[in-house]
Amino acid sequence: MHSFGYRANALLTFAITILALMCAMASLSDNLNSPSPSAHVQVLNVNWFQKQPNGNDEVFVFLAAEYETPKNSLNQISLWDGIIPSKEHAKFWIHTSNKYRFIDQGRNLRGKEFNLTMHWHVMPKTGKMFADKIVMPGYRLPEEYR
Repeated sequence: MHSFGYRANALLTFAITILALMCAMASLSDNLNSPSPSAHVQVLNVNWFQKQPNGNDEVFVFLAAEYETPKNSLNQISLWDGIIPSKEHAKFWIHTSNKYRFIDQGRNLRGKEFNLTMHWHVMPKTGKMFADKIVMPGYRLPEEYR
């Protein structure tokens, strides 16, 4: 006959094995998810977000200006970022001039074409993190600055 220690060890080992299998299945099921979001940038209002105490999945979103130079094929300037704490906050309007400055070091951006790109990174409590983006081309910087 087995002692209480042996039985407790067997039960604990079995429970941890089942938990590990459930975590692996949840992680693998993320590969079946194929979101197809869309975005349109029009800044109208300022919203500040706070982390919810129940720890929902969050989405980190940022808007970047992307352009090419002879030295670098991709240059990015982050113009705005934010955290979407829950699905209910996924549709939002933000009005801001710039959260971060758009600085021209060397006066070589005058009249330069650039794209606005909305990037997002989904940060789930468990499972695989993933990122995506939408590129909105057709913007041009002014020829002269104030």
